[in-house]
Amino acid sequence: MARTGVQYEDVQRAIESLMARGEAPSVQKIREVLGTGSFTTISDHLREWRQRRAEKRDEPLSQAMPDSLTETLTVVWKEAQGLANESLVHYRQEADKQTSAAREAEAQSQRRAEDAEQRLSALSGQLTQVQARLEERVQALAALTHERDHWQQLQEKLEKRLVLAQEDATALERSREHDNERHQQALQDQDTEWKDRLVQEESRHEASETRLMKMLDDARLEKHELDKQHRRRQEQLEKRIERLDAQTAEQRKLLQEEERRRFEEATLRQQRDSELKSLRAQLEHSTAEQSRAEALLAQVNHENRMLQERLSHAPLPPFVC
Repeated sequence: MARTGVQYEDVQRAIESLMARGEAPSVQKIREVLGTGSFTTISDHLREWRQRRAEKRDEPLSQAMPDSLTETLTVVWKEAQGLANESLVHYRQEADKQTSAAREAEAQSQRRAEDAEQRLSALSGQLTQVQARLEERVQALAALTHERDHWQQLQEKLEKRLVLAQEDATALERSREHDNERHQQALQDQDTEWKDRLVQEESRHEASETRLMKMLDDARLEKHELDKQHRRRQEQLEKRIERLDAQTAEQRKLLQEEERRRFEEATLRQQRDSELKSLRAQLEHSTAEQSRAEALLAQVNHENRMLQERLSHAPLPPFVC
């Protein structure tokens, strides 16, 4: 059925315009003259115009001529009309077959184009979602990287503090050993001096034994006092070393905790990298699907253009004037 867009009278006027210019009417040329209308509607009107024209040709000739000439012309006319009708039927059948095939191909192309557009739309939506998820993953990865740098800086500071604490402990240990050596050497020197003095005093005068004993007692008391000072200083050093050991243990605990956090961050980063690789693979797959859809759409458009060209250049049956 013809659509209401282009009427039969419009097509008839276009055909008359073409014939006035000496051109054979075709669907493509009629559409060019009208500037609108579908190929199916124009083809239906063109077929109707040909049928009407063929019916007018079947009308009997005028009786104004002589009977003999009329009979002769009538016979010739009927024979020519029969041959023309046979050819016209053949061409009509061929044209109907080509038109049906063209319509079916056009419908298939339209369905394929619609399917391709739906797939392309779905792929575009999926690609948008994947890009959004990828952007979120990238932002999360940037935040984790920033946090990792922060913990690395903190670890470097703690390591430097631990090195300084170890150096302080080593210096205190060396100082304590040095003080102990000096104290032992001072005791030995003093003991030697006292012994020398005692020998000298005994050799000089035995009467001074009481005095020497007193001096020895004083020396012993002084030695005892020095020992007490040495022990106090040693206890102070040991307490300081204990505090340093406690600080060192606390710093080691912090370092262990930091190593545990770094391990967890590395595990999380590996998981993020794995998810990022998966998202990139999905994106590449979606991109490939989109490329295939675009190629399919381009092929469908090409087939549509070829079909239109075939319709415009389809052979028409000869006209019997």
